[in-house]
Amino acid sequence: MKKHHAKYLAAGLVIALTSIGASAQGGAAASAASGPTSVNDAKAAKAADRALQKAVVRALSKTKGLRVSTISVRARNGVVTLEGMVPEQAQAELATKVAEGV
Repeated sequence: MKKHHAKYLAAGLVIALTSIGASAQGGAAASAASGPTSVNDAKAAKAADRALQKAVVRALSKTKGLRVSTISVRARNGVVTLEGMVPEQAQAELATKVAEGV
């Protein structure tokens, strides 16, 4: 039962952060559609995503009461996705709040 519950927590965590990031990225997506992107823009976007990913991992690592070793962080086009397993619902909520704060 606990394994199934943890899978649902992980899925909910991914959905929650993806929807938050998508709503915050509306303006960037609209401006990207208005013109062609250059190689430099693509490199800058990847660098920004890496920096965002590192910032979220750093913030999660500093959070007491959160088991970070089972959570992976991805950032793509400014959207952060957390995936993994946590033993309690409270840790999923805590990870979501911390990532939103970054």
